Amino acid sequence: MMSSSNIQWHKSSYSNGMGGECMEVAVLDEAIAVRDSKYALGPEITCSTAAWQGFIHAMAAIPPNIS
Repeated sequence: MMSSSNIQWHKSSYSNGMGGECMEVAVLDEAIAVRDSKYALGPEITCSTAAWQGFIHAMAAIPPNIS
């Protein structure tokens, strides 16, 4: 895996800088990397592109929490 300083991270649109930070995602050559946007120097999770797509589709199928 390449050094984190060479990776172009994309912050979640749900991150707002007011305690609502979320996650960042980076597209690598053959994988997806995910990290906590509050801890940029912390650990990263890497998964295959297929696994990431499955995760995104599963999350999109969950209805929003209505309170």
